[in-house]
Amino acid sequence: MFVDSHCHLDFPDFAGQLPQLLERMRAARVGGALCISVTLTDFPAVLALAERHPNLWATVGVHPDYPDIEEPDVATLMRLAQHPRIRAIGETGLDYYRLTGDLEWQRERFRVHIRAARELHMPLVIHTRQASADTLRIMAEEGADQAGGVMHCFTEDWPTAKAAIDMGFCISFSGIVTFKSARSLREVALQVPDDCLLIETDSPYLAPVPYRGKTNQPAYVPHVAAQLASLKDCSVGEVAAATRSNFDRLFTRCRGADAEAVQSHDLH
Repeated sequence: MFVDSHCHLDFPDFAGQLPQLLERMRAARVGGALCISVTLTDFPAVLALAERHPNLWATVGVHPDYPDIEEPDVATLMRLAQHPRIRAIGETGLDYYRLTGDLEWQRERFRVHIRAARELHMPLVIHTRQASADTLRIMAEEGADQAGGVMHCFTEDWPTAKAAIDMGFCISFSGIVTFKSARSLREVALQVPDDCLLIETDSPYLAPVPYRGKTNQPAYVPHVAAQLASLKDCSVGEVAAATRSNFDRLFTRCRGADAEAVQSHDLH
């Protein structure tokens, strides 16, 4: 049974398609998915998905790609994260690829998320693109190791992955790892210990081979697992079991009744 650790099912790409998406997940033995918040404005829609469906969970946070929107503060993030369907703080981090100029606001936003996660003892969902040095520096300065979390849709090098792992973070791979051009990323994936590994779609983006170029969805996450299984010379089932165990351990509120609900959903 697979778990998609990062998707955006509230995005317009999926309008009116949720029943079909959930059925395709069931058919592909994807028992759950974490729906990721990117702005405070859209957070209620993300939370509503998790409230309505026992095999979906949510996060609360503001993505680094969005300037000039409502800025989160520690108190707001902590208040919103009290909801029992919230599993993590984020998506947060740094992105120097899409935005240029003075990005101090982005770094301060990242610090706010880490402080909230640390206070709550909740994991972080971290996005980093062409900003690994500053990302790791701020994580260290703000004590992100006290929260832990995941480096999502990882595309950086092994030293960056190792530094994050040393701070208690998992490394999550998306459909990018299946791309022909991603040889160096596959070399990184091979080095990530099994107990630090997660899989995701980041849907609607980054559909894996053989669906590259199409709208991604959680039902496609087994293709990411298959690529990792090939790299690590193990079965797809072993990757599914390891990443599910890591997901449950990291997002601790997924245990108990919620975990049982996922298992029940997967078997029917």
